[in-house]
Amino acid sequence: MRCGVLFDEDTRLWAAPGTEGTERWLRSVLGAALGLPLPAGPEDARDSVRLQLDDSLEPEAYRLSVIANWGVEIRGGDPAGVFWGAQTLRQLLGPEAFRRAPVRPGMRYGIPHQIIEDAPRFPWRGLMLDVSRHFMPKEGVLRYLDLMAAHKLNVFHFHLTDDQGWRIEIRRHPRLTEVGSWRARTKFGHRASPLWEEKPHGGYYTQDDIREIVAYAAERHITVVPEIDVPGHSQAAIAAYPELGNTDVIDTASLTVWDSWGISPNVLAPTDNTLRFYEGVFEEVLELFPSEFIHVGGDECLKDQWRASPAARARIEELGLADEDELQSWFIGHFAKWLSARGRRLIGWDEILEGGIAEGAAVSSWRGYGGGIAAARAGHDVVMCPEQHVYLDHRQADGEDEPVPIGYVRTLEDVYRFEPVPPGLDESGARRILGAQANVWTEVMEDHARVDYQAFPRLAAFAEVAWSALPAPPERDFAGFERRMTTHYRRLDALGVAYRPPAGPLPWQRRPGVPGRPIDGPPPNR
Repeated sequence: MRCGVLFDEDTRLWAAPGTEGTERWLRSVLGAALGLPLPAGPEDARDSVRLQLDDSLEPEAYRLSVIANWGVEIRGGDPAGVFWGAQTLRQLLGPEAFRRAPVRPGMRYGIPHQIIEDAPRFPWRGLMLDVSRHFMPKEGVLRYLDLMAAHKLNVFHFHLTDDQGWRIEIRRHPRLTEVGSWRARTKFGHRASPLWEEKPHGGYYTQDDIREIVAYAAERHITVVPEIDVPGHSQAAIAAYPELGNTDVIDTASLTVWDSWGISPNVLAPTDNTLRFYEGVFEEVLELFPSEFIHVGGDECLKDQWRASPAARARIEELGLADEDELQSWFIGHFAKWLSARGRRLIGWDEILEGGIAEGAAVSSWRGYGGGIAAARAGHDVVMCPEQHVYLDHRQADGEDEPVPIGYVRTLEDVYRFEPVPPGLDESGARRILGAQANVWTEVMEDHARVDYQAFPRLAAFAEVAWSALPAPPERDFAGFERRMTTHYRRLDALGVAYRPPAGPLPWQRRPGVPGRPIDGPPPNR
């Protein structure tokens, strides 16, 4: 090691005002992993870690300086920048720094002399987690927030409601969780599968659970954006409160929480009663989530029931609308104005463009780039998350080794070559791209191990794309990324991530003198 800084029992922490959150994180996470107390010390202590704000740096930017016989200094343009610098410090200390307790007590950890200056390309570096199709208990959500922080992702899009389950406690409407959070059975595999898991599945987060999740995320400079899906993907809500459905078309009282996958035909009725109901829902949501953006879904709303409903047709005529697309636009627009009056902004999937988009609304562009391009050109903010590139439920290869081979084949290299700003946008349109988001839909992910397998290592590739100003995709150095991943796999191992393994054993998994043979694997040709 070039002369640098050693971490041992004498290492101290000094935190300037505004950096106390990172100080707590370093002591509780890094200190626990290395078995070091990291006590507070004076600013001028040698071989200490100093945390400081620096208004010459941009928001979320940081400068990490490792200076021999002096110590480590992390300066950030804001508290988030200091925290991202601390994440880089953790990487420099090696895989052991990613564990929860020391595996080599008494070991001294050294960092070579260096200066790192870094800043994110995008302000929105997101991960969407669907907990409606398969419920993830609170501890699993907190774990994913830690994994996001380790990869400098800063927006957690929390998909809380869908046809297959309602996952957030709403106190004025208790049946949403009493009825809507459980289904009697679950389709096993994709929707074409003939297999069923014949046991109830469900769960939900209490309001205190949500407060804990939001606070835990905030400590890691992650914003939680909740999604309450309307007017489609709402069968769980209608099963709990049948009057929300199109009662003049179907017998909504007989509906149950949906136990299969796909797009349910059961959508919310466009009535004043439905609007008032969801205003009550959103009032409680706003009390729990301080995020600027509130996601309302708006995707895959089948309009057959509206076309057949005399009440819906009367509403179209009453409002002077042209068709059912404009009726959905009116529905979404109502909540855009409602949220705006309370200092929040609506964001929805790109279907909210159909029939006209509300002023100030932002778009999650999932059906390719087209919706995002149209929204940006019209002056709306956009988060790019096209399913052809960053839907991590899609298979990673062709072949029998994929657990459930659904969707497009999207390899690690494909994700690394994803470009969030599409060609064809002028400078003003490109400025409307807030960033990018990887989406994890859980129809075929029954537990956290399957979520890990689908998300990693592709989420690591996505994180680098969302953070770094990389060359255009054809010029990107994927071979260099793969070399860096060789080190990063050891960090993921330390974090307990059940990632999809790369082809062939990694270097530390081979037996000495037996090229290519895994340490714990069978001999060749067995």
